[in-house]
Amino acid sequence: MIPPINTSLLELFRIGPGPSSSHTIGPMRAARDFLTAIRAWPEAVTSRAARLEVRLYGSLAATGPGHGTNRAVLAGLLDQAPETCSPEFLGSLDLSPEAVHHIDLGGRSLVLHPADVISDFTEHGFNHSNTLIPRLLDAHGAVLLERRYASIGGGFIHWEGQPEERRGEPVFPFFDMRSLKLALSESGMPLHELVLMNETALTGRGQAEILADLDRIMEVMDAAVRRGLTATGKLPGLGLARKAHILRARASAAESGAGRFLLHLDAYAFAAAEENAAGGIVATAPTSGSSGVIPAVLALLRRHQHRDRDALRRGLIAAGTIGLLVRHNASIAGAEVGCQGEIGAASCMAAALLAYASDLPIWAVETAAEIALEHHLGLTCDPVGGFVQIPCIERNAMGAVKAYNAFLIASVEDQGLNLMGLDGVIRAMLETGRDMSAKYKETATGGLALSRPAC
Repeated sequence: MIPPINTSLLELFRIGPGPSSSHTIGPMRAARDFLTAIRAWPEAVTSRAARLEVRLYGSLAATGPGHGTNRAVLAGLLDQAPETCSPEFLGSLDLSPEAVHHIDLGGRSLVLHPADVISDFTEHGFNHSNTLIPRLLDAHGAVLLERRYASIGGGFIHWEGQPEERRGEPVFPFFDMRSLKLALSESGMPLHELVLMNETALTGRGQAEILADLDRIMEVMDAAVRRGLTATGKLPGLGLARKAHILRARASAAESGAGRFLLHLDAYAFAAAEENAAGGIVATAPTSGSSGVIPAVLALLRRHQHRDRDALRRGLIAAGTIGLLVRHNASIAGAEVGCQGEIGAASCMAAALLAYASDLPIWAVETAAEIALEHHLGLTCDPVGGFVQIPCIERNAMGAVKAYNAFLIASVEDQGLNLMGLDGVIRAMLETGRDMSAKYKETATGGLALSRPAC
């Protein structure tokens, strides 16, 4: 039997630096967790420590440099958390071969060199593609402490032997869209109220505090859009020119209602996605690589349709709920299922947000989400050079446009005429991801990553 979802919305929407939740936020959290474990170890053991090393596997090894993984691991070992680590701090970390960093083990210091973060095998036998293994070693190379971490998408991590976290039980348990609709029908509650009651039970926090955190998430999303709309110049890595400010200018000058609308939506998605690519602070939605889709539709609702905060909150709760369904029953990690699990999931969530914020019934919310995800099935993750730029930034804009179109189609459908259902499409996405070659799962060894002209 499938267990009910016991993940909080505030674990899905994480704040941190770009460009990748799997490659930046997750590894930083893992490295900091390992530092905490070392500090809790008996001094008789840590006093024998001579060096640290961290080995990266899978797509962490294949595209880690382009995703900032080495910097993220180093920052985590320097006791930085994604929620509070500034892009300036990450950018200031010296990765040159002669650099020396001092890791505070709690009472004594250990030297770490950038070369101690090692890109190992892209193909391996571990359970998850994105695996990293930090080790504390003595002077003879013997392992004093070791943990095998998996960065499982969206900034989530898990380590082998990790004890199950103790948390509350949801008041209204559900594990898929069918059981969610049943819970809604039996309770007679609207979606956002039911989910908030579950959040309170899971986290032990009051609804006012949870709503304040959701407001904070929306503020971070909007701030990324605002920064991205005014930023100019080229992005680090490939030297790709920022386009959000150009799209915004053309939107303001456009005469056509439809063209103007699409240009604004594109500009907002580009803005947040470009900020992510530059290592700016974003909110995973559900990942960093897809962090431009939901901010774009929120900006559209706020700036052009003048929706109030309550409507946006309700929409974000609906979006997060759909994202949890995708994560629980498939994956949101590009390394597992390709970009259909990142941009596809984000578009699916954004379509649900638009429908619920527009007061459509729950069956229409499901239909909007299903349509958006269905038309991202098979989407590969093939970043050029391993950077979250080509085709990732444009895909955020395409995901936002598809989300809006899915919402429009769902708004004119009749109840019961949509035969597929969201659960079926999520299953199809998972099976498609399992069949997808590893070349198209964030390794930059196939597809567009090999089709680019020399640059």
